[in-house]
Amino acid sequence: MHVAIPLYDGFTALDAVGPYTTLAYAPGVKVTFVAPERGPVDDDRGTLTITATATYAELPDPDVVLVPGGFGTIAALSDQALVRWIAAAGGQARWTTSVCSGSLLLGAAGLLQGRKATSHWAVLDQLAEYGAEAVSERVVVDGTVVTAAGVSAGIDMGLTLLARASDVETAEAVQLLMEYDPEPPFNAGSLKTAPEGTLERAMALFG
Repeated sequence: MHVAIPLYDGFTALDAVGPYTTLAYAPGVKVTFVAPERGPVDDDRGTLTITATATYAELPDPDVVLVPGGFGTIAALSDQALVRWIAAAGGQARWTTSVCSGSLLLGAAGLLQGRKATSHWAVLDQLAEYGAEAVSERVVVDGTVVTAAGVSAGIDMGLTLLARASDVETAEAVQLLMEYDPEPPFNAGSLKTAPEGTLERAMALFG
């Protein structure tokens, strides 16, 4: 199974690296980072780069398309080369997936029409603009489209996808290998549980 992760300036590193790590550990899975040209692409902090080892043209038909989100997503919506590649590759892929605001790029590519999907809470309502039914859940599976909520949910999405594309036993083995047994130090990871004032402080970080 060949997984392609498109990179663009301002993607969130964990959106890409979380599911990459989950899937890359599995037997029979190859993961390739793609971009318009081969070379380094900066994340949304501008301090970490991931190297794209293939161009869009070199990988037009992966088995899985996995689109990360990030602070650069809004600008990326105007990147016609990226959106066209997602539309073409995702339209024929066995699985089409996203993490965080990457689902907006799936929407812009016309792949969410009439489907249930999720995204980061800050942009969840924007999914309706692309004909999707926004669902506030960690991972949403609708046919061959799998979307994840914000950032860390990409690991959950990777395990969910692995269980469906391979089997539950493989996904469980990868989860144990990663020692993915989250016990967050604070109960502030959801709009439903975050203490008063946390939302305002989180929104300030967008600046």
